[in-house]
Amino acid sequence: MQYISYYESPLGKMLLAGDEVGLIGLWFEGQKYFGSTLNSEAKEKEIPLFNETKKWLDLYFAGQNPDFNIPLHLIGTPFQREVWKLLCGISYGQTATYGNLAKEMAEQSGLDSMSAQAIGGAVGCNPISIIVPCHRVVGANGKLTGYAGGIDKKVELLKLERVGSLRGS
Repeated sequence: MQYISYYESPLGKMLLAGDEVGLIGLWFEGQKYFGSTLNSEAKEKEIPLFNETKKWLDLYFAGQNPDFNIPLHLIGTPFQREVWKLLCGISYGQTATYGNLAKEMAEQSGLDSMSAQAIGGAVGCNPISIIVPCHRVVGANGKLTGYAGGIDKKVELLKLERVGSLRGS
């Protein structure tokens, strides 16, 4: 069974989605791929997972790095899930480029190289905003590039984490 709840963030309303395994979605209202992991039977209900997620988000939006993990249930292709796991390795207040992630993914897969565009496609489909920190991925030379929630939100999230030297798109 899938459940949903809502969270009022300083950057707009967010939809939380979860199941018995963990969080399956966290989207800003109206963002690209909104609700992509939900089935038609999802029902609105406060479950313990959502209470923990909201505590995590409260700390995050207060400018703190939450010191606990939320159980995740990453729903996507095997390639997407591997990329999303890489995203979880980008520390609070840090960024990585699509090229860096492609290089790391290629090494983990035993390949000579990997397309940064393929990484970008998987990053863009991330269904768990903020907690799986796709906002920490930037283009070459730190240039800000796409974010499913909107570049304005990406800028605000990086400012919140005190990431320096942001460059416009």
